[in-house]
Amino acid sequence: MPLNFDLQNTTRIVFGQGKIADLDHLLSRNERVLLLFGGGSIKSNGVYDQVMRALGDRHVIPFGGIEPNPEYDTILEAARLAQHEKATFVLGVGGGSVIDAAKFLAAIIPVKSGDAWDLLVSGAALPDPLPNGAVLTLPATGSESNPVSVMSRRTRGLKLPFAIEKARPKFAVLDPSTMKSLSRRQLENGVVDAVTHVLEQYLTQPANLPIQYGFSETLLTVLFEAGPKLIDEPTDEVRDTVMWAANQALNGLIGAGAQQDWSTHMIGHSLTALYGIDHARTLSLVMSHLLRDQLELKLAMLARFGRNVWKLEGSDDRAVAMEAIAFTEQFFSRMGCPVRLSELPNIAFDVEHIIEHLEKAHQLPLGERQNLNAEDVRRILKAAA
Repeated sequence: MPLNFDLQNTTRIVFGQGKIADLDHLLSRNERVLLLFGGGSIKSNGVYDQVMRALGDRHVIPFGGIEPNPEYDTILEAARLAQHEKATFVLGVGGGSVIDAAKFLAAIIPVKSGDAWDLLVSGAALPDPLPNGAVLTLPATGSESNPVSVMSRRTRGLKLPFAIEKARPKFAVLDPSTMKSLSRRQLENGVVDAVTHVLEQYLTQPANLPIQYGFSETLLTVLFEAGPKLIDEPTDEVRDTVMWAANQALNGLIGAGAQQDWSTHMIGHSLTALYGIDHARTLSLVMSHLLRDQLELKLAMLARFGRNVWKLEGSDDRAVAMEAIAFTEQFFSRMGCPVRLSELPNIAFDVEHIIEHLEKAHQLPLGERQNLNAEDVRRILKAAA
């Protein structure tokens, strides 16, 4: 099949230690900046002060309290503040959740009437978003250079992805030194999230994608090697590697022209919405069981994955594929993330409730072939028990 895709990534990446100071050159002097951040860790680790110094005498409107899974009502509050203060630019400082929120916020600030969530879900034409930028402090999602925002709306029990191309960040500052203050759990989650992003784009149907596949395999090899080092023996070089790899995992390049799965992510969104589980940990709970369930349909790429990434030998594709899944599952465990629902004994999982949530969010069927229905999800979740 001929290769076809339309790829554009207009986000300027400013990478390296001390680069937060470059905000002064990235923003015009007359910008009125809505500064979005999370629970306040950027104030204790010095990042907030670095950002404020770089912004200098620009008008800055701080808004903190963005949740790990950004809540729509919180973003609405920020939008009202931005409208009142006549903000002209949104700057997200934090991890993927804050940057997701910044993009979504930039898209809804110009909306003067109607429910912005419903308008976006319906595909209605909206005014152009405000420009936005990112200062990344937690590598995981690649949100700093893609157009996707994942938002929660607890009043409706929903967690949904929104792809808003015009809300892609204008720039992203990636300073790996900001990772030094992150907790072990945050680092573990970030690596697992990045790995899963690659796998969701790579383990699908084989196609004529030698560049995308080769890059995916390099990213996986790097993350499988660097992940444990980031936890056990972190160095500046390891932090550089993980932050850059996580960005490349979801900036559009490795998925260009490829069929993409995202079943694990969609099921994971429901687990987060219903049970409050960390996003990355929902992915580790689902991924290996989904791959085993879909083994025959994904066999060619799983066998390639085993040989090219895990360096497995043997002529039996099925045996190589199964071993590759087992090694990946072991890696998730090594990174401190659960791989079975039973590892979270305090949560009373209800498989039917999870399926109902997916149906309510109009996410079924799932998969690159759109072949996973409610019965398939039920089987996968029971295998994950």
